[in-house]
Amino acid sequence: QVQLKESGGGWVQPGGSLRLSCVASIGSFSNYAMGWFRQAPGKEREFVAVISWSSDGLTYYSDSVKGRATVSRDNAENTVYLQMNYLKPWDTAVYYCAADRKTASVIRGRGIEFWGQGTQVTVSS
Repeated sequence: QVQLKESGGGWVQPGGSLRLSCVASIGSFSNYAMGWFRQAPGKEREFVAVISWSSDGLTYYSDSVKGRATVSRDNAENTVYLQMNYLKPWDTAVYYCAADRKTASVIRGRGIEFWGQGTQVTVSS
């Protein structure tokens, strides 16, 4: 059974940093694009970042986090990371990990094969 497990969430002050991790129990992890989404209270889930399955590890970010976030992956550990810096109160949300064989599907947020359960990130003073 495929499982995506996020960790690393918590409370942080504005301007602080967090690194989220997602461990995937997928047999061919390196064949999957891995993405991050978030959902704030009362809002729809939105795309945050994706890293492709290809060896060049292409990345793509939403405008809301571009320049403040870095997505990376360790195929040997079946893990994807999201480093978030200069966090702002509106970054508060539940952050979800996602996996799909198509990078485009992750960017569109449609038809994604696997989702994690999410980890809460709260940014406040």
